[in-house]
Amino acid sequence: MTEVYDVAVIGGGSAGLTAASFNGELGRKVVLIEREYIGGDCTWSGCMPSKALLHVAKLAHAVRIAPDYGVAVGSAAVDMQAVRDYVQSVIREVYQHETPEAVAKRGVETITGEARFVDPHMVRVGTRQIQAKTFIIATGGRPAVPPIPGLDKVPFKTNRDFFDNDRLPRHLLIMGAGPIGMEMGQAYRRLGAQVTLIGDQVMPRDDRDAVDVLRRVFADEGITIVEQLVTAAAANGDEITLTLKDGAMVTGDMLLVAVGRTPNVDTLDLERAGVMYSNQGIAVNDHLQTNVPHIYAIGDVTTGPKFTHYAGFQGAVAGRNALLPVGKAKGHDEVVPWVTFTDPEVAHVGMTEQEARVKYGDAVKVHVMLTALGDRTVAEDDMDGFIKLVYRGRGELLGATVVADRAGEMILEYQLVIKTVVSLRTMTSMIHAYPTYSDVARKALARVLVKELLESVAGRLFKRVVRLFG
Repeated sequence: MTEVYDVAVIGGGSAGLTAASFNGELGRKVVLIEREYIGGDCTWSGCMPSKALLHVAKLAHAVRIAPDYGVAVGSAAVDMQAVRDYVQSVIREVYQHETPEAVAKRGVETITGEARFVDPHMVRVGTRQIQAKTFIIATGGRPAVPPIPGLDKVPFKTNRDFFDNDRLPRHLLIMGAGPIGMEMGQAYRRLGAQVTLIGDQVMPRDDRDAVDVLRRVFADEGITIVEQLVTAAAANGDEITLTLKDGAMVTGDMLLVAVGRTPNVDTLDLERAGVMYSNQGIAVNDHLQTNVPHIYAIGDVTTGPKFTHYAGFQGAVAGRNALLPVGKAKGHDEVVPWVTFTDPEVAHVGMTEQEARVKYGDAVKVHVMLTALGDRTVAEDDMDGFIKLVYRGRGELLGATVVADRAGEMILEYQLVIKTVVSLRTMTSMIHAYPTYSDVARKALARVLVKELLESVAGRLFKRVVRLFG
C-alpha cells in the first residue's frame, strides 16, 4: 500500500528538520525520513558535542593558568570518563527537542529507515512506499576518508565516534588541519594529551594573518603542526605510525581523521528519480530545486557551503518554496559567516582581502585594529588577535575577519553592515554598552570612518581650519 504525503523530507538534520517543521506547522501532511537519529551530525557528532568538549578543555586550561592572574588552585586532573559523560549529557539535552514525539507536535510524522527512490514521485523505506508531491533531500554528509595505504588497517576515529571517547591518549595524531582538526587539537592538548596536527595547509579558507595568530598560540600551548601530506599509515599494537611525504614518521596512540566531508548521495538511488549529482553533491538552482523541479536538495548534500547555520537557512527557504507555487525565494547567500571555535576564535564574513582584490583591484582598502586596543579585550587579557576590515570607497564594507575570544559573537555587526541592513555610519553612531566585545567591534568600524574622513579633501581642509583657529 502506498502512503501519500504533501512533502517528504529525507534527512533529519538541521536542514531537514527546519524544512519539515515549516510545512508541518502550516498544516501540510509531512513525513520526515531519517535513517539514524533526528538531529543529524550537529546534535550527535558535530557542533554540540565539540563545543561541549571545548568548554571542558577551556576550564582545564583556565585552572592551569590561574596562578598567572593571582589565583592559587590545585592541579587540573582530567577524568575522561566524566568528560565523556558531560559531552553525552549535552547531546541528550539538545536531542529532547528533536525526538519523534517533539517533532510530531510540529505536525510532522517520522519514519526511521533508509529512503531509496523508486521513481521521481516515490521512495521506499523498508517495506513502506512513500509518495509525495514534493521531496526535499537533506541527507547531509559523512567524514571523508582519504585513500592512504594502510589506513584501512589502522583503528582511527572520525567525528562520528570521537565524542564517545573516554580515554585520554598519550599522543593524539590528527590528520587534517582545518577547523575540526584545529579545534579538537587544542581541546585535547588542554585536556593533557600531546598533540600533532598534520595537514598540507592550515585552515586554507581563512585569512593568513588569522592563521598566523593561531600558529603562535598553538606553539605556546605545545601543539605541533606539521604541514605535509600523509603517504602511509600503520599500526603496531597501541602505536599508530604515519609516514609523511618527506619520509619522516610520526607516532601516537590515537588517530583522528578530519580531512573534510563527503555528501551522502550514494544510497538514495537518485538515478531512478532522474536527479543529477556528482561526488561533490547535488547541484541545485537559485530556489534549491534539482533538475527535477519537485525535488529539492539542501544543506551539506549539495555543492554549496557546509555549515549548520547555512543548512538551516536553506531548510527554511526550501520549506517555503515547496509550499508556494510562485514567488519562490533565493536559497543562496554570498554573505555567510563562519567561525572556528579555537581559543581565540576566528570568525569571518564576506570577502577575504584576496577575493576583494581580485574583484576590485587597487580600490580595495584594509584596516586592521589589534585587540590590544580594545578596552574589554585588554581587561580579559585577550590581546593575541585583531579585527581586519576590507572595504572600498569611503567605507563600503566588503568583508571582515575577527580573531578574539568572542569573535563569533562580534561578526554579526559586520554582517549587518555588509548586507546593508545597517549602514556603517549608523552602526558606529549606535550607543554600544561599555565595556563589551560589541563595543570593540564598533570601535574598529569607527576608526575606518575617521581614517577616511581625515584623508578626504574635506578632512584635510577641516584639519587646516582646526590648526588655524586652534
